[in-house]
Parts: sequence; C-alpha cells; structure tokens
Amino acid sequence: MKGLISTLQNIFKIEDLRKRIIFTLGLIFIYRFGSYVVLPGIDPAALAQGEAPGGILNLINIFAGGAFARASIFALGIMPYISASIAVQLLGMAVPYFQKLQKEGESGQRKMNQITRYLTVVVTAFQAIGYNVFLRSTFTDAIVINNSLFLFSSVVILTTGTVFVMWLGEKITDKGIGNGISLLIMVGIVANLPGALMQEFTKRTTDAGGLVQLVIELAFLVLVVMATIALVQAVRKIPVQYAKRIVGSGARRMQMGGHRQYLPLKINAAGVMPIIFAQALMFLPSTIGTFVGFESSGFVRTFTDYTSFGYNMVYFLLVVAFTYFYTALVVNPQQISEDLKRNGGFIPGVKPGKRTAEYIDTILTRITLPGSVFLGIVAILPAFAQKFGISQQFALFYGGTSLLIMVGVVLDTLQQIESHLLMRHYDGLMKSGRIKGRASAGVSSI
Repeated sequence: MKGLISTLQNIFKIEDLRKRIIFTLGLIFIYRFGSYVVLPGIDPAALAQGEAPGGILNLINIFAGGAFARASIFALGIMPYISASIAVQLLGMAVPYFQKLQKEGESGQRKMNQITRYLTVVVTAFQAIGYNVFLRSTFTDAIVINNSLFLFSSVVILTTGTVFVMWLGEKITDKGIGNGISLLIMVGIVANLPGALMQEFTKRTTDAGGLVQLVIELAFLVLVVMATIALVQAVRKIPVQYAKRIVGSGARRMQMGGHRQYLPLKINAAGVMPIIFAQALMFLPSTIGTFVGFESSGFVRTFTDYTSFGYNMVYFLLVVAFTYFYTALVVNPQQISEDLKRNGGFIPGVKPGKRTAEYIDTILTRITLPGSVFLGIVAILPAFAQKFGISQQFALFYGGTSLLIMVGVVLDTLQQIESHLLMRHYDGLMKSGRIKGRASAGVSSI
C-alpha cells in the first residue's frame, strides 16, 4: 500500500503527466455526460419502457456505454470511425493509391487520416438513418415530433455527435494519456460493469449459491484476465544480427553494427479484430431469417441461442480462421525481410531476402495456431459463464471483445504512464520488469 501511494505521488509530481491525466479525465467526463443527453423529440420516460436491444445492437450498445439504448446524441459512439478506419486499412492493402500514401510517411498518413474522417461522416449518416428506423419501429410511442423532422434532426445530431466523439479521442491522443479512441471504447464498456456486478450480487444474495459463489466467480474472472494479459503480451523473439561496418575515415573512423537484437512476433498479431469480424458474421443468419420469415427454423434458432453448442463451435472456428486471415493482412514477412536487409540485419543461419521471408512466414504460421485457438476460447468464454449460471451482462466481461479491449487499453495506458516516470528517473509501476502494451510487443516496434 505504501508503494502504491508513493507511485501515485510520483505521478502527480510530474507536471506534464499530471496535466495529461487531468485533461484526459475531463474529456472522458464530457463524453459520459453526453451519453445521457437524449435526442430532441424523444420522450425519455416512454423510451425507458421499451425493449432493450439484442444481438449485434446490444454489442453496439455496450461499446457506446449504454448511449445506444438511451437514444443519446452519442448513440452511435465511436464505432462509425472504427468501421471507416478498418475500411481504409483494408484499402491500403489492396488499392495502389492507398499503398502509395502509406509509403509517403507523415504527409501520406495525414491524407489517410483526412480520408478516414470524411468516410466516418458518410458511414455515420447511413447508420443514423438505420438507427432512426430502429427507433421508429421499436420505440414508436417515444417519438413525440413529426417523423420527417425527427429523421432530419436525428441524422444531423447523431453525425455531429460521432464527429465530436472522434475529435475527443484525437485530442486525448495528442494532449492526454493513452490512445484516445481505444480509451473511449473502454470507458463505454467499463460503464456497464457496476450495473452488471450489482445485478450479479443481487442474484447471488437471493439464490442458494450465496456470496461464496460470487467470490468464486470473481476469482475465476481474475484468472481469465491474467490469461488474457498473457495472450496480449506473448511474443516469439527471433534473434537478428546486424553486420559490422566502418563509418568515417582517419581519426573519425568508428565501428557500427555488430550487435544482436530480437524481432518480436506477437502470438496474437490480429488483436481483437477476428472476434469482431466473426461476431458480425454470426448475426447474419438471425437477421436474414427475421427478414425472410424463417426465424422459427431450427437453423436460425441455433444462431440466436448464444449458449448453444452449434453456435459456439461455428463461432470458435470463425475466430480461428479470421485470426489467420487478419494476421496475413497486418504482418508482411516480405516487407520485414526487406527492412532487415536494408538496415544490414539478418537472421543467423538464414539467407537474407526470400529465405528470410519464408522463415518468418513459417514461424508466424506456427505461433498463430496456439494464438488463434486461445483467442477462440476467449471469444466463447461468456457462453460458458452463462451456462454456469452467471447473468448475461456480467458474463460478457469473462471474455470476447469487451475483455480484450479492456486489457489492451489498460496495458497501453499504463505503459505510457510508466514511460513518463522512467524519463524523470522515478521507479516504474512494477518492482520488477516493465509493462508492455500492445504496440511494444508487436511487429510495428521493429
């Protein structure tokens, strides 16, 4: 406890770090306050009596911190920006123009960021129209103004709200602490934790399990979090040797290179994206079945029961497949091989060039297998938690997208705080070792 107090004192002794933390907390407060401001033309009392969103809408509601169900001005949250970012990232791997921008350095990155912002506005406008249809079909009595006026005003306000949230995230990244966009998503997820924990506490105090079972559940949650941290940080280090070379002439001649470093390949290079892709795909059968009138068929019912064996088996296999797919997109062994060769580096016992690319690809394929299987297990853990009697809201924190995002963002933020401490010659956040975020353990850190 004494060490914790000392660390907190050291954090607030650093003026720059103190200002960044206060700035970040202030913008997070603005974001949470806006998530409770209801759209004009909606009766909050009538809205509260409606049915809670399910399926993929419930997932969006979790990421938005409940703002989706409250019909807030931030109802769409930051998800349209995430969708636009993923689209631009995929275009950068397939379209020559975007590939050229990626190679132009900082100026190219600015152009890609500008394209992402414009695309965010377009995506948000379309999603706002869909959200308007959802509100009119689900909460008909809650809309108290003319439908045409409500459509126009809600689309404008929701689009403006998402752009404002995007601006908050970028400001946190620039002048605050941590990655702003990821931090806002995490805040939205964590906002659901107190209510879910209270719901589980109420359930256990009235059931036969009692508080003992609640303690067991919390202990198991800690173990799951520890395993997820191991998944996020695990890397396979490949030794890289740099050739010796003489620089300068005469008395100024000096030897450079000759040292050994490591190429860290992440066990889970794809991050949370395979679960997001698989989750979106798993919602398609039930959505299509509802539209064509086959919602009562056995096949569709299987994909609406999130705890069924068939659903979780398909979900698990999709996560494994998408992990391999997305890893192939984000990690380019050929590019890594060219970068090593350009910088005078080589893997001992492996020829530079094509052989090095093949070697890295082989290692990456092997380590992706356990990473993808572990990621698949994390994805379906909430279903197992529900099978053991844990409430649905609290079970979401036992795995899936929510847990991975929380763990990753917390590690990244703590790593930045620790970097500020170490630069000012203070002790780190841990007595032994250093905190590694997602970036520090990834290929991008080469």
